[in-house]
Amino acid sequence: MKRFDVFGMSCAACQARVEKAVSKLSGVSECSVNLLTNSMTVSGSATDFEIIEAVRSAGYDASLKGQKPEEGIKDTKTPALVKRLVSSLVFLTLLMYISMGHMMWGAPLPALLGSNHVALGIIQMLLCSIVLVINQAFFTSGFKALIKRSPNMDSLVALGSGVSFLWSFYVLLAMTMPGHDMDLIHQLYFESSAMIVTLITVGKMLEARAKGKTTDALKALMDLSPKTAVILRDSVEVEVPLSEVRKGDIFIVRPGSSVPVDGLVISGSSAVDEAMLTGESLPVDKSPGSVVSGGTMNQSGYLKCEATRVGEDTTISQIIKMVSDASSSKAPIAKIADRVSGVFVPVVLVLAFVTAIAWLIIGKGMGYALARAISVLVISCPCALGLATPVAIMVGSGVGAKNGILYKNATAMEEAGRIEIVALDKTGTVTSGKARVTDVIVAPGVSESVLLEAAYCVEEKSEHPLGKAIVSYCKEKNVSLVSASSFESHAGSGVSASSSLGTLMAGSLSFIKKYIALSKDLEDKAQSLALEGKTPILLVQGSSLLGIIGIADSIKEESAKAIEELRGMGIKVVMLTGDNERTANAIAKQAGINNVISGVLPSGKANAISSLKKEGKVAMVGDGINDAPALSTADLGIAVGCGTDVALDAAQIVLMKSSLLDVPAAIRLGRATLRNIHQNLFWAFFYNSIGIPLAAGCFVALGITLNPMFGAAAMSLSSFCVVSNALRLNLCKVYDPRHDHVLRKKNKKVKMIEEVKPMTRTLKINGMMCPHCEARVKKALEAIEEVAEATVSFNEGTAIVTLRASVSDSVLAKAVTDADYEVISVN
Repeated sequence: MKRFDVFGMSCAACQARVEKAVSKLSGVSECSVNLLTNSMTVSGSATDFEIIEAVRSAGYDASLKGQKPEEGIKDTKTPALVKRLVSSLVFLTLLMYISMGHMMWGAPLPALLGSNHVALGIIQMLLCSIVLVINQAFFTSGFKALIKRSPNMDSLVALGSGVSFLWSFYVLLAMTMPGHDMDLIHQLYFESSAMIVTLITVGKMLEARAKGKTTDALKALMDLSPKTAVILRDSVEVEVPLSEVRKGDIFIVRPGSSVPVDGLVISGSSAVDEAMLTGESLPVDKSPGSVVSGGTMNQSGYLKCEATRVGEDTTISQIIKMVSDASSSKAPIAKIADRVSGVFVPVVLVLAFVTAIAWLIIGKGMGYALARAISVLVISCPCALGLATPVAIMVGSGVGAKNGILYKNATAMEEAGRIEIVALDKTGTVTSGKARVTDVIVAPGVSESVLLEAAYCVEEKSEHPLGKAIVSYCKEKNVSLVSASSFESHAGSGVSASSSLGTLMAGSLSFIKKYIALSKDLEDKAQSLALEGKTPILLVQGSSLLGIIGIADSIKEESAKAIEELRGMGIKVVMLTGDNERTANAIAKQAGINNVISGVLPSGKANAISSLKKEGKVAMVGDGINDAPALSTADLGIAVGCGTDVALDAAQIVLMKSSLLDVPAAIRLGRATLRNIHQNLFWAFFYNSIGIPLAAGCFVALGITLNPMFGAAAMSLSSFCVVSNALRLNLCKVYDPRHDHVLRKKNKKVKMIEEVKPMTRTLKINGMMCPHCEARVKKALEAIEEVAEATVSFNEGTAIVTLRASVSDSVLAKAVTDADYEVISVN
């Protein structure tokens, strides 16, 4: 995709003309022009020269976009417009005094002018000419566009003001003729001609200032990056420009300084404020091994870090690029305004001509007919249509960036506002993704300290996540470590060790039952933990059971609240997981999720999303890597908990924090932005629908007419009102659910899919004689990727297999046969 700066556009008609001209090129597959940022993105094989020439042939100019985003958002327009406006007002004030002051307010005029109407007209013409020269940009742009047969807003202004001036000049000439009508003085419209361009300049200045505010969030992000960095060279601290920092350099961050680039802490500890990147208000503790991001603020300690990402690869640069790209892109809803804008100005020109002819036919004078036509020209405002969508997208993406919610493009923001179903990945999204101890149950006569000491000893050398969870818990409880003299891992079942505490074993219920008899009470407690979605680990010392430790991937603290908020917005929530049905349902119950699809592989998740899409707009929420197929399949992919990795391709929205509360926040902001766009489009269409008939004189019978000057004032304020309305998005409280509501469905009911039950197969097996045979067959079957779980019984000679995805009977039979057992049947 190529990006260009476009010069000379003044309204939505210009935008439509440029887009149409570039889209006609044979090598262009897609072209999007943004009036707000005066930018253009082009996809396809067309060369830069061909694209730029196409823009020039349409009457505008273009160049490859500057490398630095800040070049595109610097407000150079407002100061120039202020200067132009002040100069115009000086001469316009004199003109209004001379032309209307003596009639409206009885202001005195020099005796010469008071008695000589021709001299009065000449003075008015000279002052008007000065104002028109000051605002000559309207005429150069407007008439150039007319010559190129692509009239724009400047064309309407130039024609309206120009016709007023020419008619007044004609009247002035008529006044020099002997015996002229003394009332001709009242048909001079020099003040209207000057007032039109001045009022439009007022509107453009207000619009430019308001548009400048829409980029405040982006400017704030850019201001985060320091201009210099302190790096170590030959053990000496040297301050260098940021551009000279290279990957692998060692840099120093003192208290109160900004982190210059992304890096890894080598030494030192501190608290770092990451609020502007993630929206997280509390500072984050950093120590050796921690990751720091450029643009964050070091609050307390002295840090020595190694640069890992520099230049455009840093987190802050990626965020700036993402927000900038989102602001420059076009939402699908903008196509409505684009279609209207493409024909708007030519239609207005025709209406103005028809208006003048109609009033002449009715019998009104030329002056009256021209006044009506001019009013039609200057009240029509294509700018409001062109700005309705991009200003809202710009402000909305900025608000999102402040809160660590990054929309990759305008389409993502619009889609977020339409979401009806949210599918959540379980691990790392709803849950923390890390196993931790949840329950410690001791056998009768055994103390908790004895149980934990034995658990620490036997699991200390384990590499299994469950073993690591136990070790971490024992360290938190300050349990003393008794080193094991030998250690053995029993794959998929448990571990054993010898120590001064005796022979120790830890493992699953089925593993421990092979070696010792269990009381019904403890076995029931282990089964109860399993039903809750937890993994029970039984601890044995010698031939005695010490107790049970329950381990689970617990849900995040905010998950239940986030899901409650989503449901309060009328959004259906579905959880997707590769876990078995029992574990999945236990987690879903804790989180408040009613719809669960369990036992699915990544490809299966994508299929589930495809099914959900038949029922409504679907957002898939995952970690952005393992869930890439599902994220790409969904209407909207949301990557949660990506930390500093903001360049994920699969997701359209990236949430910088790992909080699930950002999901309803992203949808809430999307809804607010979409609502704002609808408001802007409504007022833009409504303004033109009412203003044009009013200016044409359709309501004269009611005694309502519109002076061209008031038409110009209305036109100048219309775009300003649209931009100001978009700025209200800055007040959007993305984490406040109090105003949430259910979206209205258009003749469609969102019907939830039934919980997908995992497929099962029952294998009849010959040759199993003991628990060892059970474990061997179980291991062989669960080695198959599509198998979620295998329940094997040597007594019954069966293996019940739960499948994540479809697999042939022959594959299952072969796995058992390869383990040296005979398969009689597969049902």
